[in-house]
Amino acid sequence: MTDALKAFMQANALTTPTFPPDSRYYGLDTAQWIRPDGEPVTFVRRRFVPPPENFATLSEHRVEVGDRPDNLAATYLDDPQQYWRLCDGNGVMHPNELVDTVGRRLRITLPEGVPGGTDV
Repeated sequence: MTDALKAFMQANALTTPTFPPDSRYYGLDTAQWIRPDGEPVTFVRRRFVPPPENFATLSEHRVEVGDRPDNLAATYLDDPQQYWRLCDGNGVMHPNELVDTVGRRLRITLPEGVPGGTDV
């Protein structure tokens, strides 16, 4: 970001988001905790996994031996770092929960709040 743009944003009370729009943490606030030695520690406030019913289904995938969340995200979402969208759409907290049961049906969904899909 250029210095002129930063100056404009500061002058107009616009803030740069902490995380990019494709991040699982986009839109979350940060907070600070002060350690006993006075050192501040910045952290991201807690994020809750949204309810799966907030997501429209595009398709499904049956888990096979060797499936990995990042590879599934690369296949279905064209970005391995978007594995968290698969987690959200299936209501899981930990990515490996997606693939730990062979035969499980995973929902491939639109982002939260985007209407459409087939809802198979």
